[in-house]
Amino acid sequence: METIIAVKHFDFRVNNSFESFTKNLEQSMHRLDPAVLSEVLVDPKLVSKKITAIEGDLGLIIFDIRNHGAMLNMIDVPHKAKQYVIGNPLIAISMTTHDIRSAQYAPLVVLVYEDGAGATHIAYDQPSGLFGQFKNNEIDIVARSLDEKLIKMIQEADKAV
Repeated sequence: METIIAVKHFDFRVNNSFESFTKNLEQSMHRLDPAVLSEVLVDPKLVSKKITAIEGDLGLIIFDIRNHGAMLNMIDVPHKAKQYVIGNPLIAISMTTHDIRSAQYAPLVVLVYEDGAGATHIAYDQPSGLFGQFKNNEIDIVARSLDEKLIKMIQEADKAV
């Protein structure tokens, strides 16, 4: 089966330098220790409590940071670019219980990069578009809230001192 979906791609230019923005972003959100999720089969309620304890005001957590720009050093083209894997297992569960296929897009991927002119950009695909393909009202509600959370995340990291 093949499905074509329409997804809005955003690429925002922010005021802060790459270093400042990524530092602010990383300081504003907790990182998820992979060991926490490995405990889910042993004590799921404890895992849920641990996630709730680190989710912060926006309910988002950093799963991973991939320094894609550093990888370009392998071909002598250094660049400033970090890929952030961001989400929340509890938010993902609120969608995957309605349609397991939504797990393909949770957590989300956000790219922070510096362009050739030295400006910092944040790029990602709009969650409501990605998850909208499942045609499920419950998933759509959560996805629209993720749209808002990502905008607030960017705004907060950009204005942080």
